[in-house]
Amino acid sequence: QVQLVESGGGLVQAGGSLRLSCAASGRTFGSYVMGWFRRAPGKEREFVTTISRSGLYTRHADSVKGRFTISRDNAKNTLYLQMNSLQPEDTAVYYCAASARDGGTLRQWEYEYDYWGQGTQVTVSS
Repeated sequence: QVQLVESGGGLVQAGGSLRLSCAASGRTFGSYVMGWFRRAPGKEREFVTTISRSGLYTRHADSVKGRFTISRDNAKNTLYLQMNSLQPEDTAVYYCAASARDGGTLRQWEYEYDYWGQGTQVTVSS
């Protein structure tokens, strides 16, 4: 049983920055591939970024590459998403997710994840 709780969302103007956190319960955080997804108004949930168990490898969607950075601190059971140069199209509910499955290094599809947070709202105004 894994609980994921996001925080750090809010309202920011275009060009600004925001840092999201995802706190995980349990003692096996370092065994999970982690990811961030988002759902914008009127759209399907989409992949944003993922990070390997050790934090050595990452992958980002083209829409956020160069602007967003994913990281993790396994000693603190916490996942982070640093968002810079935010644009109105980044407005969405952001979800962290954990994959407890063996094998693989990075995961970018919703069906590969087993646990999800409740989401945190990010609103970018112009």
